[in-house]
Amino acid sequence: MKGARTTRSEQIRQDLTSQILGGQRPPGSALDEQELAASYGVSRTPVREALRLLAAGGLVAHRPNRGAEVAAPSMADLRDMFQVMADLEGLCAGHASRAMSPAERAALATAHEAMSEIVRAGDSVAYAQANEKLHALIYAGSHNSYLVDITMQTRARLRPYRRAQFSTLGRLAASHAEHEAIVQAILRGDRLAAQRHMVEHILVVRDAFLRLAEGGEAEAAE
Repeated sequence: MKGARTTRSEQIRQDLTSQILGGQRPPGSALDEQELAASYGVSRTPVREALRLLAAGGLVAHRPNRGAEVAAPSMADLRDMFQVMADLEGLCAGHASRAMSPAERAALATAHEAMSEIVRAGDSVAYAQANEKLHALIYAGSHNSYLVDITMQTRARLRPYRRAQFSTLGRLAASHAEHEAIVQAILRGDRLAAQRHMVEHILVVRDAFLRLAEGGEAEAAE
């Protein structure tokens, strides 16, 4: 019985993790134990355990007199996370410039070129999806499974914040131009340039998001 309860808690944890990282449960949204128990058809015990595990992983916060809610990282936390993301993705790009097979390089070039039409159409939703694919090709092209694993984990934590940048004016075209520098460096096997351009790209993403977030905070204060 205990094993079944643990399994159900883990299932709930995984499901809530997907919802949080996918943006269905945004930062600050409440996680009511009773409502969750009813929606999953379980008692509150496995829900409570799932929330405890999520809190240990930093995705959920327990607030006095408010219960559990999706954690909202501070601006300082987000800056730190983006810096680590930049370093990790830079490593991926650098390794990919040397390790990618001809077929992988061709797939990367094709994916990048396909994004040109999306930019012209101004479709931020389609661009965000294509952007995920492009970066995933670079990760895989590093041929370093451990690096890919920790990069994907960090990217998942930042996904809702990375996507927010695409709502800013001119960001699609700028992002595509940044990708051009990264992709060309990878295709010509220039490890240092690929790593440098990728780090610069992620830090631009960070700054675009932070400007958007800080602007929203300023409007809320008026």
